[in-house]
Amino acid sequence: MPDKITELQEKAVVMRQLVLEMIYRAGSGHPGGSLSSADIVTALYFSVLNVDPTRPDWPERDRFILSKGHACPILYAALALKGFFPVEELWTLRKLGSRLQGHPDRLKTPGVEATTGSLGQGISIALGMALGAKLHGAKHRVYALLGDGEIQEGQVWEAAMAAAHYCADNLIAIVDNNGLQIDGSNDEIMSLNPLPDKWSAFGWRVLTLDGHNMSEILQAFEDAKMAKGQPTVLLARTVKGKGVSFMENQSEWHSGAPTKEQFEKAMEELRSMVVQND
Repeated sequence: MPDKITELQEKAVVMRQLVLEMIYRAGSGHPGGSLSSADIVTALYFSVLNVDPTRPDWPERDRFILSKGHACPILYAALALKGFFPVEELWTLRKLGSRLQGHPDRLKTPGVEATTGSLGQGISIALGMALGAKLHGAKHRVYALLGDGEIQEGQVWEAAMAAAHYCADNLIAIVDNNGLQIDGSNDEIMSLNPLPDKWSAFGWRVLTLDGHNMSEILQAFEDAKMAKGQPTVLLARTVKGKGVSFMENQSEWHSGAPTKEQFEKAMEELRSMVVQND
């Protein structure tokens, strides 16, 4: 019987396969950041979040905000596998009339908590939800996943400052720190360093981790739950395009769909990962 870590690792591989097939069928999308955050989103939906797909509006549910909304294929994969809607619906990604658009829409898609895509806004939405929960004495937590290129936006730091000021210890941010954005490396475009010191200076509890090590991811989320009096940020070191050799660490795969040959090669690589895990 596989242990919990192995099960989650295998689930993350399946999630990556779904992401690639969605984008291949659609002919467009954002594979790089979806693949880099696959392990984090897998851990959230299949181990951490308290959610019920039969009751998407359950008041006591944890909230997850995908601030980097362009990476919605990984969110859609998680929601489908969790049971919010049929897996077959994934193949409607970016199609006219589909509930699964190129950025998440909370008015259309079950399980989506916020309409995101204009970068920098998700953390503010998450903070509002967290403060609302505290005002009502609710016990649920709010999680927000940000891209590292995204945190070049000034609004992120306004929200970070406010979260610390109002002691939002029910707010957990995760930065998918893959080092690349659409135009190249973060260091070349607008350096984020020293990233841990920045968040710490804004009053956050900072945890650093390998964003592809499932044990470290789960432990970081457990540690984050213990926060008292301040919000927590998980700085997850990741690889853009993780799991597909020709996409890894390549900024050109921030967006774009694979050709038939590339898709088949990528799926073969991912299938071999499942075999190796077995």
